[in-house]
Amino acid sequence: MTMTTANRHFWLLTLIAAAILMVTMGSRQSIGLYLSPLNTSTGLGIASISFAMAIGQFIWGAVQPIAGAIADKYGTGRVLAVGIILLAGGMAIVPLMSSSWGLILSIGLVSACGSGAGSFSVLIGAVAQRLPAEQRGIASGVINAGGSLGQFVFAPLTQRLIVSFGWMNAMWTTAVIALMTLPLARALKSPPRKLASSGTVCEQTLAAAIKQALADPSYLLLHAGFFTCGFHIAFLITHLPGEIQLCGLPGNVAGWSLAIIGLGNIVGSLGAGWGMTRARGKYILFWMYASRALIVALYLLAPKTETTFYLFATGLGLTWLATVPPTAGIVGKLFGTRYLGTLFGLTLLSHQIGGFFGAWLGGLAMDATGNYQWMWYADIALATLAALSNLPIKEAKVVRKAVELAPAA
Repeated sequence: MTMTTANRHFWLLTLIAAAILMVTMGSRQSIGLYLSPLNTSTGLGIASISFAMAIGQFIWGAVQPIAGAIADKYGTGRVLAVGIILLAGGMAIVPLMSSSWGLILSIGLVSACGSGAGSFSVLIGAVAQRLPAEQRGIASGVINAGGSLGQFVFAPLTQRLIVSFGWMNAMWTTAVIALMTLPLARALKSPPRKLASSGTVCEQTLAAAIKQALADPSYLLLHAGFFTCGFHIAFLITHLPGEIQLCGLPGNVAGWSLAIIGLGNIVGSLGAGWGMTRARGKYILFWMYASRALIVALYLLAPKTETTFYLFATGLGLTWLATVPPTAGIVGKLFGTRYLGTLFGLTLLSHQIGGFFGAWLGGLAMDATGNYQWMWYADIALATLAALSNLPIKEAKVVRKAVELAPAA
């Protein structure tokens, strides 16, 4: 196999991973659109439903290091297949639930486990182990852009389905779409290479790799920043539709705002992947988190019109989950790619612990005060701290090759 043919194969896998993430993330990132219909249908209250969704945020993150570890050891295909089936099954049973525990089971556990098993840690880890180091940043950006495209497609689609056919049929339709990705999982079924980047057999055990990572201050600082990212995203995914409703605007504004965020993040993700070939990931993360604090502050000062929400969504979208490529890239730089699925999965767990608090506290704030004002202030403060926490990370400088290697015979 020539080098050119190998690259074509690797990029095909990258696009397949992006397509899977498009569905698993698109369906998950649109879950906030069901908050009001669920409340109307079940009468459980915003706080109770938000808590179920918050559990889902946490479980989505908790599953990722476990799924990543299984994929690192046994390969990716079966992990993805099980995840897709759980995601579809969990969404299919949501309309059958009328209690808080039922929503926790369906949204918070089953579907969240499924989307977590078919998400970043497994997909980026699988592809990174098959790509040369200089292509990993761009590849992770492309995969991440797939998730953003999913949000752009699923948010308005979900909103239209809810309005036209009811929220139950919308949920069942999404479950069917998820099942349609099962054939794609087969393309990633081969076990990962058990070689270090130098080409030698990697002898380090998984436990030793985790112990080494948790003792590294740079890795812990990366976790701190990603915690805030999760808080910010889960709060908005869950409660932005409610914020828009509070401002007296129609429901389609929420659907299109989430779609615009997804579209903006396609640009942001590709830009972050490209930027990693030219700058250190920690500086990219600094500017992303700092910009979030500024964008939220400007939103609070602006009149609450449709145009404001669309501009707000555009600004947020450029950094939304574009934090994933540089975060995964830094983990790969610090510890290599052998256990990237696991170690990056642990950072995603921190992300989703933040996500749990963002979704849950948003519901509590709404019940207690009737608005989300204090949540916006908390978001600004945390985004500022996240930006600063990335600066001390000890990351090697980017080395750009002056001459490309000749293709292998």
